[in-house]
Amino acid sequence: MPKDLTEGNLSRNLLYMALPTMGGFAVQILYDIVDMFWIGKISSRAIAGVAVFSAIFWLISVLNEIIGTGSVSMISQAYGAKDYERVNRTIEQTIVFKIFVALIAVVLLIIFLKPLMVFFSKDEEVITAGLDYGYWRIFFLPIFFATYSTYTALRTTGESKLPNIMMAVGAIMNMVLDPIFMFERVAGLNIRGLGLGVKGAAIATVVSSSAVFVWGLIVLFKGQGVIRITLRGLFKLDWSIDKKLLTVGLPSGVEMLLRNLSSMIMVKLFGMYGSTMLAAIGIVDRMMGLAFVPLMGFSIGASTIVGQCLGANKIERAEKTVLLAALYNALFLSAFVVLANISPRLLIEFFTRDPNVVHEGAFAIRLGSWVMLIAGFSISLMSAFFGAGYTKAAMFSSIVGRWFIQVPYSVLVAIVLKLPIKYLWFSFLIAEIGEISYASIVFFKGKWKSYRVI
Repeated sequence: MPKDLTEGNLSRNLLYMALPTMGGFAVQILYDIVDMFWIGKISSRAIAGVAVFSAIFWLISVLNEIIGTGSVSMISQAYGAKDYERVNRTIEQTIVFKIFVALIAVVLLIIFLKPLMVFFSKDEEVITAGLDYGYWRIFFLPIFFATYSTYTALRTTGESKLPNIMMAVGAIMNMVLDPIFMFERVAGLNIRGLGLGVKGAAIATVVSSSAVFVWGLIVLFKGQGVIRITLRGLFKLDWSIDKKLLTVGLPSGVEMLLRNLSSMIMVKLFGMYGSTMLAAIGIVDRMMGLAFVPLMGFSIGASTIVGQCLGANKIERAEKTVLLAALYNALFLSAFVVLANISPRLLIEFFTRDPNVVHEGAFAIRLGSWVMLIAGFSISLMSAFFGAGYTKAAMFSSIVGRWFIQVPYSVLVAIVLKLPIKYLWFSFLIAEIGEISYASIVFFKGKWKSYRVI
């Protein structure tokens, strides 16, 4: 049930929000790992194709970020101020906007997916795998976008368990369907599958996401405490809310666009070293997802508490929440650093036996673990900005880290000096150092404390 997070023990409230969220994301990340495991059974080039599509996909998901980020601060602050009518109206408008922008994204991806795949790789097997996987994901993008709105609606009103149970059920369903859809016969179970190859992995994702979306809508229509949406509300525009969703979320959307554009540039630069490197970055990206479990749990939890506290004008409590989240993130991510440095080669060999991919991936995982430790601090501080709706700070942080530091450094390494690949991996480390430096300055200046979106 929804919960007032402006009262009670601060640490207990943060853990109440973070731990279930971590559980949901843990299962989701487990799915991503299992998904890549099954794709790796096809070939390392299939891994590369899905990795390239993922970079393109997350670029277009900036449209989802614009509305989603605005909704986090608006719903949580309205709930903290006990304006429940506005809470429900904001949830309704968020769902409608998500579906609308997803339709725009579908059109853009249908037009540009193949040219972009060709831009990143000339390997026909890589391109075919990316297209087979990608087109199925594209056509069901409105469901993917709107599903996240149901999670946000529940989390920002203090319901920590249900959205993560929904995520977990969807991920488990996906893991079960993957081998059935992908292979002629499921290994170890001796049951007949559909034999759809890489596209089967995408279809499994579509089916599980659709089931969870229907579940989320049923929950919101039936109601959770004071939270209840109506079908009529989904078709009734409220420009005062719609304008806020756009203006509050736009800087975050620009931030995500710039971040993902830089990621696409990095994929292109890694691709210059061969398809092996694309496969390595695809696997490492999935493994780094393990570090995102605590990071996202405490970040989402802290953002919700910050929003409610600012809505109730409890500023000191909001600041303490962010610092506590940074401390918890440091503890959890330190354990990940140890795990990633014990035997990184075994982690890569879980996906592929290609010796070149294993060699590069092992080095990248070691380095990436330290990158994630630094990211834990910067993202914790940014939870204050997202809870307040002060999203410009996150945008400028990304510009500093990615465009002032990582991209120029990477172009120098890969194109100008033509240095070995290991120097390109170091770009992620120096980018995070730049981001944490900027985020710290903005956080401690404290302008976010007086920022409101209601």
